[in-house]
Amino acid sequence: MRDCWIAPSILSADFARLGEEVDAVIAAGADLVHFDVMDNHYVPNLTIGPLVCEALRKHGVKAPIDVHLMVKPVDRIIPDFAAAGATYISFHPEASEHVDRTLQLIHEHGAKSGLVLNPATPLDWLEHVLDKVDLVLLMSVNPGFGGQQFIEATLTKIAAVRARIDRAGRPIRLEVDGGVKISNIGKIAAAGADTFVAGSAIFGAPNYAATMAAMRREIAAAK
Repeated sequence: MRDCWIAPSILSADFARLGEEVDAVIAAGADLVHFDVMDNHYVPNLTIGPLVCEALRKHGVKAPIDVHLMVKPVDRIIPDFAAAGATYISFHPEASEHVDRTLQLIHEHGAKSGLVLNPATPLDWLEHVLDKVDLVLLMSVNPGFGGQQFIEATLTKIAAVRARIDRAGRPIRLEVDGGVKISNIGKIAAAGADTFVAGSAIFGAPNYAATMAAMRREIAAAK
């Protein structure tokens, strides 16, 4: 049985109280803290940079920080996020001139690497780099905004990537981001995902612990 992780996305947190919000979701059972980094260039929104990651580490956050870079180009910012305390750094292949080199860059700076595939991005990108990734992140919405509806076709894609990871025989996380909530997390887990990003479904709930506990029950029931 795969060890399943829940990663609340701080994109949906109250930024006026960000340190408290992150402390609260970790205390409520979060496994990772998910950062959605947008540049108003690769995606039509502008969010946060390495200083926020560094600030949370200085605040005392010890949990793994999962940085999803929706920026183009990516190589310039990777060392900054690694130095700021990122555990995982994931990027979109369309945003890199040389995907293999970018994966190496992440590892050289001491972080774990991830490749992110949008809903319409083919799985072919994984063919030659699956031996260099620690995480594959499948977007189940088009990147750029929180609060979107889950794209059902992602379930087939999750199953296909799970098969590739299992054949590779390496401990690669399979993460899904976009529209994940209590009502659909079970079928996402059943398709093969083991890491679940949820923003508004957690931060918009009145009780973070109860929400994540409900998510875990759905995941367990799907196995």
